[in-house]
Amino acid sequence: MFPTHRPRRLRSHNQLRRMVRETVLTTNDLIYPLFAVPGKSVANEVKSMPGVFQLSVDKIVEEAKQVFDLGIPAVILFGIPEDKDVEATGAWHDCGIVQQASTAIKEAVPDLIVIADTCLCEYTSHGHCGYLEVGDLSGRVLNDPTLDLLKKTAVSQAKAGADIIAPSGMMDGFVQAIREGLDEAGFQDTPILSYAAKYSSAYYGPFRDAADSSPQFGDRRTYQMDPGNSDEAIKEIGLDIAEGADMLMVKPALSYMDIIWRVKQACNLPVAAYNVSGEYSMIKAAALNGWIDEERVVMETLTSFKRAGADLILTYHAKDAARWL
Repeated sequence: MFPTHRPRRLRSHNQLRRMVRETVLTTNDLIYPLFAVPGKSVANEVKSMPGVFQLSVDKIVEEAKQVFDLGIPAVILFGIPEDKDVEATGAWHDCGIVQQASTAIKEAVPDLIVIADTCLCEYTSHGHCGYLEVGDLSGRVLNDPTLDLLKKTAVSQAKAGADIIAPSGMMDGFVQAIREGLDEAGFQDTPILSYAAKYSSAYYGPFRDAADSSPQFGDRRTYQMDPGNSDEAIKEIGLDIAEGADMLMVKPALSYMDIIWRVKQACNLPVAAYNVSGEYSMIKAAALNGWIDEERVVMETLTSFKRAGADLILTYHAKDAARWL
C-alpha cells in the first residue's frame, strides 16, 4: 500500500526506464515491403503512401542495399507486371518481375533475406487471387484449381532466389500445396511464412494503389476473413501449422492486436504482424499536417505490435524506424 509501494520510483530516470523496459523494439524485428515494376530507373511515388515507391529492378537493388546497411534483415517483394491475364502468368513465369528482383537482390546483397509474396491478385486481369468461374462476377475464387497456380508461383520464386515464400491468398490448403511443390522441386529447406489470419479489411486501400491490385468487380470477402471473427483465426493457424507452415502472419496489425496475442499464445511458431498501408498512410497524413509527432507515434505503434506478441513486423516505416533506433 502507498506510501510503501511507489511505482514511479522506476520511472524517475531515462536510463532506469531503459533498464526495466519490458518490450524492446530492434531492427531485427523489421521487414521492409518493396514494389517491383518493369523498366529502368523507375521510382514512382505512391500518392496515397508518401515515401513509398514503385521501383524498377535497378532501383530495387539500390533500396535493398540501403535497407541492409540500416540493419534491417529482410524485405518482402510485391510485383506489378507489365501485362495481366486470367492465368496470372506474371506471377509464376521465370522472367516475372518478382523473380527478376529476387535474383538481382541476392546477387547484390546476398545476406539480405528476400521474402516473396506469393499471391495472384496483382497478376490477374480481374484482380482476384485465383481462378474464377466463367461469368461469375461475385469474386468467388475457385479454390482447388488455384492451388496449382500458387504451387507454380512458389517454386518459380524459390528458383529465382527467394529465401522465404509468403502465400497470402487465403486459399484453403495453400500451405500444403506449396510445401509439396517446394519439396518436389528440391526446396525442402525453404520456409513458408503463411498469411494465416488475413482479414478482409478497409485498411488495404493504399496498397491497392501501390500494387495495382484492386478487384475489377466483387470483393474478397469469400476468401479473406471477416473482421468480427477471432476464434476463426485460431482455426486457420492450426490448419496452416498442420500443413507445414514455419511462420504465421496476422494482417492487418493495428486493429487486430488481440488476434496477434491469441495467435502467439496458441502456437510456438514465430508470428509476424503486417502494419498495412492504411495504417501507414493515416500516420503519414497526420504527421504531414503537423497533428502528431511522427517518430514517437511510429515507435509507439511498432512497439505495441511487439508487446502484443509479434516477433516480426512488416512495415513501410521500417527504414525510418531503423534510423530512429
